[in-house]
Amino acid sequence: MRTNATAHPVLVTGGSGYIASWIVHQLLERHIPVHATVRDPDDTCRTRALVESARATGGQLTLFKANLLDPGSFDEAMAGCEWVIHTASPFRLDIPDNPYEALIRPAVEGTRHVLDCVNRTDTVRRVVLTSSVVALYGDAREIVEAPHGVFTEEMWNTTSDECHQPYAASKTLAEKEAWNIVQQQSRWDLITIHPGFVLGPARSLRTDSTSIRTMIDLGNGIYRRGIPELWLGVVDVRDVAAAHIAAGLSPRVHGRYIAVAQSLRLMDIVHILLDHSCTRYPLPRAQISKCLVWIMAPAVGFTRRYVRRNVGYRIGFDATRSRDELGIAYRPVRETVIAHFEQLIADGLIESP
Repeated sequence: MRTNATAHPVLVTGGSGYIASWIVHQLLERHIPVHATVRDPDDTCRTRALVESARATGGQLTLFKANLLDPGSFDEAMAGCEWVIHTASPFRLDIPDNPYEALIRPAVEGTRHVLDCVNRTDTVRRVVLTSSVVALYGDAREIVEAPHGVFTEEMWNTTSDECHQPYAASKTLAEKEAWNIVQQQSRWDLITIHPGFVLGPARSLRTDSTSIRTMIDLGNGIYRRGIPELWLGVVDVRDVAAAHIAAGLSPRVHGRYIAVAQSLRLMDIVHILLDHSCTRYPLPRAQISKCLVWIMAPAVGFTRRYVRRNVGYRIGFDATRSRDELGIAYRPVRETVIAHFEQLIADGLIESP
């Protein structure tokens, strides 16, 4: 793997996504040519941020149409690329009517199609895959058995499936598919990045990220009567993007990398906002007891099994490898949360009280 990637383009799949748009921007800032795939290059609402990044940085950006479920969809975009950052994957934490079709099939088949294309493209030397911490564990209660009380890169999620935590199952199965494919050849290698709950300013007005939707719902009073004690491994989207790029450029990195700055509760996020003079917004002022959350769960789209296995468990992550080997100096979560909330207000996504 050469460290000088400026002569060859980098392919970023799902280029208009929350994380991907920051990856594209940071690559362009480094004057690395970018090929980005999107569902529809003519959809200016979804591609505007990418075009603006290219204009602001003077970088070289080319957009390509691609679909995760189309086996040959990435061939043209990948031509001539030396490394690939595969971010495209559906993200939702509720349970859709058909979890396999909505989450698992596009995640697994999409990964297979991208990596099959890598096998056909002899210029590619590395793939960086956006995985997730949920590929390490399924439910927060598993922290009880975790060595030293933290989740690490050596762990795998063995408890999620199509009916329970289908998003986590989709990320786990897609990553396993990637490792199976890379082991069948020797030309290119694979690095996986495992972000936690990603927050921070977005480069577009898209709201189809669950983390962005959560912040909007907090600010607009959806949870004004209270929130459950849910712990999250929070990380800034800009740091997640930087981790992907460092993984692509660094010749000696290998394997899986957790990207988490700090673990905190949803209520801790609220306290950060309240301390930042956001008291005029209808933020929750208290946590709801686990018993009450368990009773209410079906009415708000969650299963009681999920509540039983996740509410009230304090989780932690060991992100030493990403700090030491990728060189990521994580932003303080307070800075991340405030920057995110203020942007949502400025964009009109959180209503003025």
